[in-house]
Amino acid sequence: MDTTQRTDQQRSAERRRRELLEAADRVVLRDGPGASMNAIAAEAGITKPILYRHFGDKGGLYAALAKRHTDALLGSLRAALDAPAERRERVEATLDTYLAAIESHPQVYRFLMHPTEVGQPGDPGFDVGKHSAPLLRRMGEELAEVIEERVDLGPGSQQLARVWGHGIVGMMHAAGDWWLGERPCSRAELVRSLADLLWGRLAAAGDRVGGPGF
Repeated sequence: MDTTQRTDQQRSAERRRRELLEAADRVVLRDGPGASMNAIAAEAGITKPILYRHFGDKGGLYAALAKRHTDALLGSLRAALDAPAERRERVEATLDTYLAAIESHPQVYRFLMHPTEVGQPGDPGFDVGKHSAPLLRRMGEELAEVIEERVDLGPGSQQLARVWGHGIVGMMHAAGDWWLGERPCSRAELVRSLADLLWGRLAAAGDRVGGPGF
């Protein structure tokens, strides 16, 4: 097999994988954490064994969907952090970006973050509870990198940036989960309240010399 043929086959496989993930997304948008491999295979117009061939198992498909959505969310959060605005405005914009994402696609959020006991006979759905913690850890590490490269935290900056990164992600997740379920206040009110909580030390810290600024 020559290089051109292998490249064409690889592109075809990648295109097919994207199509299957898009079918899975449609099912998740409809069924949330109750999405099953049977339903996803039916949506894609294939059999379940073919779906397994592409992703291995439910965990493999879940990981692919999680990466797809987490990549998109992290891109949006970085864009909010990079916006030409005062630091407080960018902090609020970043919080709002996260909350807007879970508000606009609540079924996707619940699929990614909440386990389910709902399923079809022989196909009990995705056991997502054991997968949500790694997603939050990834977001925490990504945010820690952003903080460390932008903010002068003094001695022990790397460790402190990781504390802040994981702490902020934990706060956003817990507060957002509560807010999405109960809607006790507007999104704007929640954003302001969370920003107030973060603002003390963050307002006092200077930009890291040579960094992109924050």
